[in-house]
Amino acid sequence: MKFLKFENSVKYVKGETCEVLEYPLDDKDINCAVAEIKGRYPEKGYSTNQVCKELIYVIKGNGTLHIKNGKSVKFNQKDVILIDKGECFYWEGICTLILPCTPSWYPEQYELLE
Repeated sequence: MKFLKFENSVKYVKGETCEVLEYPLDDKDINCAVAEIKGRYPEKGYSTNQVCKELIYVIKGNGTLHIKNGKSVKFNQKDVILIDKGECFYWEGICTLILPCTPSWYPEQYELLE
């Protein structure tokens, strides 16, 4: 078992519209983060994970997840979204999300695209 307190989390500010708390589990198979989105993220273009799948649980708030293929999904508190590896997306909304990734997220596999 692994247990992490809030004090063990690492805060990342990703522009003006996104803050992320990473919980360093040191597990290659899965990780967990909590994101606060306040507007559009990324602020322009799209983001993608080349290796990881993201399972999103909406703790509070609402918004829209836009996929590069033209598909959009409106979400609300308590909804769940699965983003497959390689999907290009951006968020619009005011929300707090739990973001477990499998395999564990790491920066080198994450890309911001125009």
